[in-house]
Amino acid sequence: MSTDVRGRFAVVGIGPGDPELITLKAARLIGAAPVIAYHAGVRKQSHARRIASSLIPAEAIEEELRYPVTTGTTSHPGGYVGAMAEFYESCAVRLSAHLDAGRDVVLLAEGDPLFYGSSMYLHDRFKEIYETSVVPGVPAFAAATAAVSTPLVRQTDVLTVLPGTLPEPELARRLADTEAAIIMKLGRTFPAVRSALAAAGRLEGAWYVERASQPEERWLPVADVDPSSVPYFSLIVVPGDSQPSAGRAPAASAGRAASASERVETNTVPCALDSTVLVSTRLRLAAPAARPAGRGGESVEATRGGVSTDPVSGEVLVVGLGPGPDGWLTPEVSAALAEVGHVVGYAPYVNRVPQREGLRRHASGNTVEVDRARHALDLAKAGEKVAVVSGGDAGVFGMASAVFEAAEDAAYADVCIRVLPGVSAVQAVAARAGAPVGADFAVMSLSDRLKPWSVVEDRLRAVAAADLVLAIYNPASRSRTEQIGLARDVLLEQRKPDTVVIVGRDIGRAEESLTVTTLGDLDPASIDMKCLVIVGASSTRVTEAGQVWTPRYVR
Repeated sequence: MSTDVRGRFAVVGIGPGDPELITLKAARLIGAAPVIAYHAGVRKQSHARRIASSLIPAEAIEEELRYPVTTGTTSHPGGYVGAMAEFYESCAVRLSAHLDAGRDVVLLAEGDPLFYGSSMYLHDRFKEIYETSVVPGVPAFAAATAAVSTPLVRQTDVLTVLPGTLPEPELARRLADTEAAIIMKLGRTFPAVRSALAAAGRLEGAWYVERASQPEERWLPVADVDPSSVPYFSLIVVPGDSQPSAGRAPAASAGRAASASERVETNTVPCALDSTVLVSTRLRLAAPAARPAGRGGESVEATRGGVSTDPVSGEVLVVGLGPGPDGWLTPEVSAALAEVGHVVGYAPYVNRVPQREGLRRHASGNTVEVDRARHALDLAKAGEKVAVVSGGDAGVFGMASAVFEAAEDAAYADVCIRVLPGVSAVQAVAARAGAPVGADFAVMSLSDRLKPWSVVEDRLRAVAAADLVLAIYNPASRSRTEQIGLARDVLLEQRKPDTVVIVGRDIGRAEESLTVTTLGDLDPASIDMKCLVIVGASSTRVTEAGQVWTPRYVR
């Protein structure tokens, strides 16, 4: 029997397990609901119903939504995804029958409904059809943090919530890049999660919490957990205070002054040993006894108040990661990255470096190259071995020049700097196209961030007049969309419209494309920041197979 008045659908968070953590609003809605729905495991009683059982009215209609599969295999032709999609559709049909009949439906959701909750999939299906609402609940990680009685984040700490199902290298990288973390979805993923914590240097101080707020609750250090004992209702808490580079003493050593061999230094807090010493990095450093000779060849030890303030100079390695594929990373660079203690660079490049135990990552945004270089030099001056990473070759519009620019400061005179070559973007695009730079060629950047556009135009005219092959880096960006068109017009002043042009986009990556066109037909709208453009010389030609090459000779 249908009615013109439809029922209302409410997704109600009921917390992690302790019925006393159910909110007053959730309890009121449950107690007044004519229909109560809840999920249940394949062969298990509903955990959600157990939590809220004392609040469910005796006269309420109950709808148990039993999963067809959780983590096991399925014979469904669509696999796990297909089986679950079909399940949610069948649940929607069952609950919509009540809603269409004018009966309100409350769907119980463990923890918070929109935090890795199954209830969100029914909410997605109903929110455009019925009147819906969501009542927040206490998430499991809040109960877990309370169980271990350790602050999760403080001050400006960043909290990252991660599923344990992420690939281990990705999980390790993200753990290394955050102050605090919560890791959900454990069970069979626990061994890989533990390994990722170790690789990120976050195993010590990480807590395993099982069945938070429930009678069976238990917690212990992750390092002490038997992997075979990890149930689904478990998670890992990685407090911000446990971060090795945190600018504060860990909880275990709170109140203890830092010793000379374990100084805690931060961006804003004076060194515990000497209030006149300010530092520019967040790390825990060993105070070395002496400083070896650096680039200047001298060996000097400076002290202040009986404590060395001029630690052993480390080394800065400026390395090129190549344009993208791991196969284009040189063995020399790979070996160097395996030895350094710190990686500094633009975030997308830092993210390409695999995380391992003992490696600290220092990612930053674009256009702060010199600041990044100073940070690396400060680390090296403090005795650390640092890799500054660039895409392609670090010496071609990369970080190498920025490091030497920053190192002009006399404060870094004793820091050793080495540059390790990488496969450049122009080499990669040229190889994909054939041999367009087989003769004399020039390389330019169209960015006018560090030079006037008039200088760019003068150099374009000089290259065109010299009839050189020209590789153009940074042909466009979000804020510079017109410059490639201007460059084309300048080149056409002296080059013929049928001059061969190559446009390489994302070369070496899955979405790479290579276009061979002419200077006259070059469409500026097709060029973006992911492109490198090669403009041929008058002798550059295209084979019948579409490959581009430039003769070595001039006749």
